[in-house]
Amino acid sequence: MDKKEKVLKKLDELNIKYELVNHPPVYTIDAIENLKLNNHGHIVKNLFLKNSNNKKFYLVMLKGDKKADLKSIKTQVNSTALSFASEDKLEKYLGLSKGAVTPLGIINDEEHLVNVILDEDLKNEKIIGVHPNVNTSTIFMSYADLIKFINTFGNEIFYVSI
Repeated sequence: MDKKEKVLKKLDELNIKYELVNHPPVYTIDAIENLKLNNHGHIVKNLFLKNSNNKKFYLVMLKGDKKADLKSIKTQVNSTALSFASEDKLEKYLGLSKGAVTPLGIINDEEHLVNVILDEDLKNEKIIGVHPNVNTSTIFMSYADLIKFINTFGNEIFYVSI
């Protein structure tokens, strides 16, 4: 079973309704916005971060038009300094590659080591668009169902103001 099929199977098991849109590979939020998929829902930006001693990892989800202030996020989650984690760590902890960072990657985090950080403003979005662990598709689902998916795996969630 490939990465996308694993996610779709879990969504079906959880009775989560979603819309799957296939598209050419995208590696940035700008590239996906150029595909004009916003009529399906709000496509989010995802970042994979680590703390200064490489002991804690964070998947940050924020509105696509925002820039993450790492110092502010660090303070809000009571962490040491934050920076971008390596592609090796992204693969190790979430089974993802660059350009496919998504909160759905926690399906691969069997030890629940990655904390999920959500921009509080996302609560106002009805439908959220995220990759299904590959960057050649986008899944649109309700914000509530995305939280349900994350909660299924037991990863800690932080809500922050970005």
